[in-house]
Amino acid sequence: MNKTNKTMRETALNDIHIALGAKMVPFAGYNMPVQYEGVKAEHITVREGVGVFDVSHMGEFLISGPKALDLIQKISSNDASTLTVGRAQYSCMPNGKGGIVDDLIIYKIKEEEYLLVVNASNIQKDWDWISSHNSFEATMRDLSENYSLLAIQGPKAVEAMQSLTSIDLSEIKYYHFEVADFAGIEYAIISATGYTGSGGFEIYCKNDEVQQVWNKVLEAGADFGIKPIGLAARDTLRLEMGFCLYGNDIDDTTSPLEAGLGWITKLKKDADFIDKDFLTKQKEVGVTRKLVAFEMIDRGIPRHDYEIVDSEGDIIGKVTSGTMGPSVEKAIGLGYVKKELALVDSEIFIAVRNKQLKAKIVKLPFFKK
Repeated sequence: MNKTNKTMRETALNDIHIALGAKMVPFAGYNMPVQYEGVKAEHITVREGVGVFDVSHMGEFLISGPKALDLIQKISSNDASTLTVGRAQYSCMPNGKGGIVDDLIIYKIKEEEYLLVVNASNIQKDWDWISSHNSFEATMRDLSENYSLLAIQGPKAVEAMQSLTSIDLSEIKYYHFEVADFAGIEYAIISATGYTGSGGFEIYCKNDEVQQVWNKVLEAGADFGIKPIGLAARDTLRLEMGFCLYGNDIDDTTSPLEAGLGWITKLKKDADFIDKDFLTKQKEVGVTRKLVAFEMIDRGIPRHDYEIVDSEGDIIGKVTSGTMGPSVEKAIGLGYVKKELALVDSEIFIAVRNKQLKAKIVKLPFFKK
């Protein structure tokens, strides 16, 4: 037990979460708040108002130099050459075997300088992977230990946070960002990104600044009903939107095309990238399985790794994510099934204990604004 505590990392806001009564759990090597007042209440707060998440466990790499773009184009499935300063892009890193090393967001900070934001559980893996392909001699810096990240999410985020900055938050378009003053600090990245589907911002700042930012965010948002939100509600929010979670819906064994991420797989970009030939061929031939969304018809909640079966009880796939969606008030899930069985409105069954519970394949997102 003591050994675990010693190796468990903490964000700069760890003591604040504990003081607020958060239930803390180990996640990606960090001691993280999973919930405060309860998943459903926190979920609804974000969907209808505004909430703030501490997601400082995420990794940040700065890639710079004359050949920075060449390196990013090599390891990324999307086309980073289309980025202009102040824009961000969702992408994934193919693993050379048809799978995915990680998914990430790429920010163009300035000419010849990019910020890559990666999943907490993959920081070392991603760093080693990118480094191994850096024949371009791009300068790489791992900023993960020094930077914090807050996600201020919900339809009231713009209004609630406007008093904290001199820039017009309503002018920042989706997947665009500004480097500007925020909550009394001179330079923060204010990014119109997030993982909830309800709008808002992600704020990047230094560890020694984040406590001030957190306090001012809660102060400024008080009149708008802002509350701290844990990782459990983050999961239900993203799942209602059908956003993939690395380690569940995508991993080293899933291709971006199987996962419905063809839109971030730019096979026609000028640059040669890892798995370009494999993915081009896979697109031509067609995938054998697809990630689908489904909602339960029978009563029961699907969970990660539950088997998906047909009416005869034959296994046709596996659940990757599942939950009771607080906004849609239905049990929902994602999972891979054979391509020929992946049609919308098709009936499937989820094997829960000794029962086969009826479900239906639906279009994403589950939650429609």
